[in-house]
Parts: sequence; C-alpha cells; structure tokens
Amino acid sequence: MKHKLTYLAALLILVITGCKTTDNQLSEQEKNEGWELLFNGTNLDGWHDYNGDSLTGPWSVENGTIKAEGHGDDLNGYIVTGKEYDNFILLWDWKISKGGNSGMLYHVVQDKKYTVPYLTGPEYQIIDDINFPQPLEEWQKCAADYAMYLPDKTKMKVNPAGEWNTSKIVFDNGEVEYWINGEKIIAFEAWSADWFARKESGKWENAPDYGLSPTGVICLQDHGYPAWFKNIKIKKIERKEKEEWLFNGTSTDAWRGIESDSFPQDGWKVVGDEFIVMAQEGNIPAGADIITKKMYSNFILELDYKLTTHANSGIKYFVTNNIPGYEGQFLGLEYQIIDEASYTEEELGNTLGNHKTGSLYELIPAPVDKLMNPPGEWNHVKLVVDGKHAEHWLNGRKMIEYERGSEAFRILVAKSKYSVYKDFGESPRGYILLQGHNGEVAFKKIKIRHW
Repeated sequence: MKHKLTYLAALLILVITGCKTTDNQLSEQEKNEGWELLFNGTNLDGWHDYNGDSLTGPWSVENGTIKAEGHGDDLNGYIVTGKEYDNFILLWDWKISKGGNSGMLYHVVQDKKYTVPYLTGPEYQIIDDINFPQPLEEWQKCAADYAMYLPDKTKMKVNPAGEWNTSKIVFDNGEVEYWINGEKIIAFEAWSADWFARKESGKWENAPDYGLSPTGVICLQDHGYPAWFKNIKIKKIERKEKEEWLFNGTSTDAWRGIESDSFPQDGWKVVGDEFIVMAQEGNIPAGADIITKKMYSNFILELDYKLTTHANSGIKYFVTNNIPGYEGQFLGLEYQIIDEASYTEEELGNTLGNHKTGSLYELIPAPVDKLMNPPGEWNHVKLVVDGKHAEHWLNGRKMIEYERGSEAFRILVAKSKYSVYKDFGESPRGYILLQGHNGEVAFKKIKIRHW
C-alpha cells in the first residue's frame, strides 16, 4: 500500500510539473497551431534598432525578460523585429515601473524618412496611469489605441506597477481587437470612415502615413522608464481577399489630394458616374494628382477610362514620397495612359514603346499594336500585383508582366531616370495615384480586390 501511495504521489508531481507553463517557450499545441516566439528568454536575437541593422540599446535581457532600461526618449529607444507581419494574433506579458511609460507598436514601416516608428505604426499604450507624473488625456492612458480608440474601462482590470499583465492584439484583415488580462476592451475597423475621421482630426492629422501600411515590423518602446516584457508570441492569420469600390459613381471618400487629407477642389469633378480630371488650357493645374487614402500591397485594380484628344495620364502604384532625389514628389510604378496616336515619336520622348499606353512607364514597353480605343470611347484596365509579380492588362489583353526587384528589373531601373533611387518599385506597400498630366480624362467603375 505504501509503495502504491508513493507511486501515485510521484505521478501527481509529474502531472503537475508537466502542466506547468514555462516562460518564453511554446507548448506542442502552440507549435502545431503556428505560434512563433519573438523572444527566446536568453538573448535579443531577432531584434534590432528601428531603422538600424544592429541592437545598440537601451535594452537588455534580465531574468528571462526583455528589459527597457529606461534611457530612451521620444526620438530614441525603439527596437523592432527582423520580420514583418500583416494579419496576426500578438500575445505578450508586461510590467511597468512606477510612473512608467512604454508601448507595443505594429505595422511599423522602417524607412529613413520616418524619424520615429509611431509616424507609421499604431500603438497599444502601456503606461502607469495612477502614478504617471503628468496629467494624461484619456487617449494616452493604458491599453488605448494611442490617440485613436479608447478602451472600455468597465471591462478593464490592470495590475499595478511592478506586477505582470497579459495583453493581446488581434489584427484580422482590418478587424482589430485589443485585450488585457483576458478581456476584450477595444474593437474597431482599420481604414473605415470612422478610422479616417479620427486620424485626420487628431494627433495624426500631420502624419500622413500613420496607420496606413497593411504590414510592418513589431516594435517595443523605451520611453524613459524601465519596463519588462516576456512570453512574446505571434500567430499569423490567413489573408482574406477584400473587394471595395474606390469610386462607384458617387463618393470620393477613398481619395485625397497629394497636398492635403481632403479631396482637391481644383482639377477634378464628378459628372454622373464619371470621375474627370479636367483640362485647363491644355494643362492640368499643379497638384491635381490624387492618391488613395489607404496603402495596398497585393491587389487587382480594375477601372474604365476615356481620353480626349492628346490627353496624357497614368495610374501609379506602390507610390511613396520623399524618395532621395525626388523629395516632395509622389513617385511610383506607372501604368501609362496616353492618346499616343496624336503624338509624334519625338513628343512621346522615345521610340521604345515604354511611353505608350499599357507600358510600365520608362521601363517596359507595351506591344506596338494598338489595342486602345480612340478618344471618346471607353477602355478597360486591369492591374495585377501579387507579391513581386505584376501584370498590366488593357481591354482584355495582357500587355506586359514582370517581377519587381528581379535582376532584370533592377537593370532597367539603373538605366532609367529612376536610377538615383536604387530600391525604386520594390516597396512592399504604397498608395495608388491617378495622374492629372495633360488634357481631360474620365475614369469610372474603379474597383480594387486586395489581400
């Protein structure tokens, strides 16, 4: 009987020990479900300075945690993952020092034109509301979607400074949730009309790229106070294809001018179901280009367009601004649209065909045979981008296809006017731009499917 009791006691210990959760490790079930550890508990492999290629501080590993030493400030003290994530469940444990301030950011874009990560990436705020030394606005308090959405305080239970809390962010194809200690406290739809209204009227009204990227790195913030993180893990969520109208004959809400957050008053008009860029003495007024409010990475864009004689326009994609050598310009790959029949070869600027309709402007020529309907008649464009692969279609025929970032593509860029920007066309995301260049052009039925 004694031996039997001893055996049962030992078995119970094994069961209890086997069920115990170890910090910074994944269970077999989590591994099978696709979870990935972002911190191994031992070192900071996989993390580096924002906009850097190494880790210079102020971060360390302390007793199986990532520690923010508390030496950071607004411009310094951010570390990011080496990989980008788009749709995910992000789970982590954290504790803050008394009166402390930190944050978890996501969809952060690394680019030298951004001095700090919060100009692009939304932030799950981590802060000691009770002991923080200055008064806080509600949008600055713990678990807020910083400067955007407020948590439901009736569901919140935050453990005090020095004690551990568990947080979760879910980003599921634009549907976003923030959780703390097992309770969902925020839910919103990214890039909805409500989201843009908040972005354009608050702290981010002068940060045009805030929150627009559909993918990016994960970022931890040292904001001048010690903070600790552990059990940081992420599980990817499958991308889902979404379809939306960029213009369906009524609302222009999907677009803004390149010089403001609103739709331009000059240069464009809506007539019936048509979206028209207007000629003004043969030229388009300065600043008449329009871009989407959202960025896109993988998509199929379809639209109809109609030219007037001698008109010239284009559809640019993966558009960004402040590129070295093109400061202040919105630059991107361009599906060329032009009434080429009314131009001489000299006026087109070359004899290679890469200034003709359907070409990748300046880089890849379209077929020489004329597929475009004449001025006054409608044409149909389809533009496909899936990862690095891109296709230009016109009136049901594939005009060109190419691989962004391939050796052949880079050779073309190096020989073009874009050679000053060595990574031209290789961004993982960007705006879509409709160009006002010369003459009157009408667009309609502008629809995008993206994933």
